[in-house]
Amino acid sequence: MTTKRTRARDQTDQTVQTSHRQLSGQLSGPLRRFLSTESGSAVLLVAATVVALLWANSPWSDAYEALWEIGASLQIGDIGLQMDLGHWITDGLMAVFFFVIGLEVRRDLSVGELTDRRRVVLPVFAGIGGLIVPALLYLLIVPGGESAQGWGIVIGTDTAFLLGTLALVGPSISTQLRVFLLTLTVVDDIVAVTVIGVVYSDAIDIGALLIAVAVTALLVVLGRIGVWRTWPYATVAVIVWLATISSGLHASIAGMVAGLLVPSFAPGREAVEGAATHFRAFRQSPMAEVGRSAKEALVRAVPVNERMQLILHPWVSYVIVPVFALANAGVDLRGGLLAAALTSPVTWAVVVGLVGGKFLGIGSFALGGARLGLGRLPQGVGPGQVLGGATLSGIGFTVSLLIIGLAFDTPELQDKATVGVLIALVLSAALGWVAFRLAAVLHGETSAGLPTILARPVDPERDHIRGPVSAPLTLVEYADFECSFCARATGMAAEVRAHFGEDLRYIIRHLPLPDVHPYAELAAAAAEAAAAQGRFWDMHDLLFAHQDQLELEDLAGYASRLGLDVEKFLRDIDEQRHSGRIREDVADAEASGARGTPTFFIGTERHIGPFDARSLIAELEESRRSGAAAGQ
Repeated sequence: MTTKRTRARDQTDQTVQTSHRQLSGQLSGPLRRFLSTESGSAVLLVAATVVALLWANSPWSDAYEALWEIGASLQIGDIGLQMDLGHWITDGLMAVFFFVIGLEVRRDLSVGELTDRRRVVLPVFAGIGGLIVPALLYLLIVPGGESAQGWGIVIGTDTAFLLGTLALVGPSISTQLRVFLLTLTVVDDIVAVTVIGVVYSDAIDIGALLIAVAVTALLVVLGRIGVWRTWPYATVAVIVWLATISSGLHASIAGMVAGLLVPSFAPGREAVEGAATHFRAFRQSPMAEVGRSAKEALVRAVPVNERMQLILHPWVSYVIVPVFALANAGVDLRGGLLAAALTSPVTWAVVVGLVGGKFLGIGSFALGGARLGLGRLPQGVGPGQVLGGATLSGIGFTVSLLIIGLAFDTPELQDKATVGVLIALVLSAALGWVAFRLAAVLHGETSAGLPTILARPVDPERDHIRGPVSAPLTLVEYADFECSFCARATGMAAEVRAHFGEDLRYIIRHLPLPDVHPYAELAAAAAEAAAAQGRFWDMHDLLFAHQDQLELEDLAGYASRLGLDVEKFLRDIDEQRHSGRIREDVADAEASGARGTPTFFIGTERHIGPFDARSLIAELEESRRSGAAAGQ
């Protein structure tokens, strides 16, 4: 279990999200980059693990042990904190690691995958199975004594290793499976941190604990009063960490709780427009004071949660986690330790708990929950791929190694358990490869991503088209009339059409998001009622020009302004005469992999990435070049 996603979800290419129809296939820039970062960090984890093992089994093994015992202190006046290097890593750097996890979980709860409770029931249920079954299997093998204290070793999943291995052995397109696995590991995150903070902590100093709680409350206050600067949150988080360490609780719980209390939200149209206004002012008057105002406006538009993630993710992925692996994976296997480990119940309890427990727990709870109707597997993900992901979840590494050091006082038990974690890592990766190959061969499960092709081709007899019907370039947009970032709302559509002129046909289809936009369906019905009188595009422009005025009285006023038969217009809306067409567009969006607005298709292929005018123009130009090359 390590830093994740997710989360969807770069605000410059913001996608309106909803708890009912959320964009998961057309992932946001930060999530795509983050998944890439995690896959890359897995390589560093492997390298750090190998270095640690080689170093610990070399003639310089004493230097390896001595390195982590070097003392280091932080002193400010009479107040100071002194620990050896190993504890600075486990109690200091790993607190940052869990802080980032808390940030991610908070974002998912606010604007990400976890906003739709119906969509997360199944992965959360699977996550619970991935906690209970491994712990039970571990305790069946070592039911008593000090060894039994290690049951927490098998509950965590190292998501960095999981994602990195998934990229190597899983389907070539695994976006949907990744989102499913990332969602279920939220359960791992919360439970594992609770276990570490409560079960594996020292004697509690009530005074220090009360200070930690009081300071933690300041984070809530900062969020409530809308503090947008980063440094107040960072300062309070450090104080919470210091108080938590002094209280005897493990620092991981301070990191997770502090991260959970840093607010996240979807940037509003007003804030984005305000930033754009300040930058236009700076362009016209490039003075330091104007530039500072522009910078502040831009920072205000992006939630502090995401700004902190942007800063900390690379450090966690490329520095903190690999350093932790270097400090904790070095087991001296000489002197018969490997042979002793291979015959130890502790070693095999860890292996069975991680490899078998995660496979059985996640797999059975996910597939069983789907069969019982608790939820559906993500679109594009098959049962065999779920089992493959469950197998890879047996890679416990980071949190497993952390808990080993907390659960056991005996170095021998620590070493045997560490060998078990390393064996589980290799077995999970190998068996995961087998599971994905079998899923592909036996069930044809070769992809675990959303569709990327437009399910229903453009139909001039049905679709609303701007531009020549036979134009060589096609841009299709699934839109919501209350969507602040849709093409017409931002002016992007006009810019793209002006660039290509008669070479582009622009098609708009409906994807109302009623959970976040209460008047979206009514506005779509109004557009179709106007279309029945030959004025779709005129009504389209009016609706986008008045996105905050879409009640029925407003719509009737627009119809009157356009010279429509208002009585017929209102009757069409009241009798839902065009609801079937709107539902067809929504179904087409679902079948095409569109989950939010705006979603664009260049020709028949779904556009993934930034959807500003420049990006879409570049994509359309590339489409034109590809078409010209194909015609030669």
